[in-house]
Amino acid sequence: MRALKARVLLILAMLVLAAGQARASAEEELRVYVDENTQKLVQKLTEEKGLFEEDPQAFYRLMEETLDEFVDFRRIAARVMGRYARQTTPEQRDDFVERFKRSLFDAYAQALVESDNFEMAVQDVEILPDNSNRASVQMQLTSSDGNRYAITYSMYKTGEGRWLMENVIVEGVNIGLAFRDRFAQEMEQNRGQIQTVIDGWGDAVESLNLEKEMDES
Repeated sequence: MRALKARVLLILAMLVLAAGQARASAEEELRVYVDENTQKLVQKLTEEKGLFEEDPQAFYRLMEETLDEFVDFRRIAARVMGRYARQTTPEQRDDFVERFKRSLFDAYAQALVESDNFEMAVQDVEILPDNSNRASVQMQLTSSDGNRYAITYSMYKTGEGRWLMENVIVEGVNIGLAFRDRFAQEMEQNRGQIQTVIDGWGDAVESLNLEKEMDES
């Protein structure tokens, strides 16, 4: 009986070790994937700074092409609408996805383009222990003056096995949650007129003071 128990324990230990090695390998693959896509974006922003002023539409298309394979804008937009998404038509959802992407570019692209050189690096990758299809990636943005900012990518794995970003946290501020709260406020202020909220989403994002929330977090 002791020999059997010892064998069972040995087998369990080997399975745990194998699972740990598999997870470490998967996390390293995800680290490389995130780093490659992040550096691609930083490089594009650096190379195309002039295009932002010359032809904003061309700049947006370029950024969209770079990000669409890494960021699930449709998923994020649906979460921003929250429970109100059930009230929309497919056309309205498509419209909001496009307006949502444009609002992000309008709000943040100019700040990035006008900033001096900056670097982004992967600090840590964790595939969640209770869900191998979810991961948290800790990033660090270092500005040209040496200031460092903590950024967290929330990632999920699609049915096809691709990792996509579904949210981002900057200096402790959950951007997806902040946008969802804003959408709910706009719905309340506009008495549930969802098309009005969609049409005015760009202005709503401009009035959202995320920088203040980051300073206070």
